[in-house]
Amino acid sequence: MSEVVIRVHNVSKAYRIWHSSRARLESLFLHGLKHLLPSLWERCTAAQARRFRDFYALRDVDFEVRSGETIGIIGRNGSGKSTLLQVIAGTLSPNRGTVEVNGRVAALLELGSGFNHEFTGRENVYLNGAILGLSEAEMSARFEAIALFADIGDFIDQPVKTYSSGMVLRLAFAVVAHVDADILIVDEALAVGDAFFVQKCMRWISEFKKRGTVLFVTHNAADVVALCDRAIWMRDGKMVFCGTAKRVTEEYRAYFHVQDAARHMPVEAGVAPAAPAPVAEPVKPDEGSFSFNFEQPAFGQGNARIVLVELCEAGDLRRPLNAIVGGERVTLRISAIAREDVANPILGFNLKDRLGQYLFGENTFITNRSREFTVARGQIITAEFTFYMPLLPRGSYMFAVAVATGSQDAHVQQHWIYDALALDSINRDAHRGLVGIPIENIVTKIWVPTAAHLAPMPVRHKSVVVD
Repeated sequence: MSEVVIRVHNVSKAYRIWHSSRARLESLFLHGLKHLLPSLWERCTAAQARRFRDFYALRDVDFEVRSGETIGIIGRNGSGKSTLLQVIAGTLSPNRGTVEVNGRVAALLELGSGFNHEFTGRENVYLNGAILGLSEAEMSARFEAIALFADIGDFIDQPVKTYSSGMVLRLAFAVVAHVDADILIVDEALAVGDAFFVQKCMRWISEFKKRGTVLFVTHNAADVVALCDRAIWMRDGKMVFCGTAKRVTEEYRAYFHVQDAARHMPVEAGVAPAAPAPVAEPVKPDEGSFSFNFEQPAFGQGNARIVLVELCEAGDLRRPLNAIVGGERVTLRISAIAREDVANPILGFNLKDRLGQYLFGENTFITNRSREFTVARGQIITAEFTFYMPLLPRGSYMFAVAVATGSQDAHVQQHWIYDALALDSINRDAHRGLVGIPIENIVTKIWVPTAAHLAPMPVRHKSVVVD
């Protein structure tokens, strides 16, 4: 079994928030009495205790990370994600609990942290190397590779205060990538990079995963599913859930779908809002509804319920499919029953791979948005999506299906089922990437170029007249 490289045990981090600036200044004055007049200091501090409150950025966080794992940390702003990484990196000390780290840590925390903005990029490279325990000679041997990775040209010899945020990221990540770290910690820094550099960083992280341990904070659940073995969901400074990346991101999405829906529901005067539906709890149909496997994790407000999901050959809905090769013309049928009158319901689906990465999907909003309609209580609405299956690598896939109300951008989930229908790809051919496109025809031609083909293209000048 892999060794534990990070052990976080009952860690809490609190900040004192004073009720006023005057109370803060008085506390500084009274602190000077601690050694001069201890008895007076004790009486005064008892009174001061009523003039502040402790805000816990972290509270009783406890987990372990084993060598070679990649852990994603998700949660909304203010949930404690960045504070947790700073405690692990050693830039913050906890008020309570212990953190054990075994190995060299390279941390990319707040953008530009660890840089002296008066120093040049070159000087900061050597400074960061020294902080991480590398000698000047070791950094000199790595410098050309760092400069090439950062690709900021002559700015490497300019003060960092003249850099854009993207250039700071380039230099910071280039240093992190060349210090032979055992543990990589990244806190949302890649959000400011351009698309080409971010892809470069993600490729490097994918390679680093083969030999090291990664912790990173992100708001993008898709990145967590694609890169991570496990995930941690933080909320209000507490660790809500720790498990597989797929399970944690599903719980996270479900919780905030319900929370957002509750905020947008009208509340009558003097009536308390209804409690949100439990996260990822199976929902049972009424007696007499269509037969369907409701044991899969699901969530929603419940005014409509999915009662049927099936994949069939297009043109013959009596022939269901549970395996595909790729290129077949298929129809996905989704039916939902209304438990209350439902205005303008939206039915949709997503196809996911075994890791939970979304490959493609569609819904009925675009088709139906030009007309208003209502599904009365007890009625069933059915949507049929007909399309050509792409070429998928061999393996298992899942359809997530949902019925919602609202619009494409602002909607309330009535019933969402994560793994409603399983599908196997039995494609024998290897394809690069997540999906392949069924190509109707491929033509290969060989021809011999003439002298005219090999001649340089003439330069065409265009005159521009400016009034």
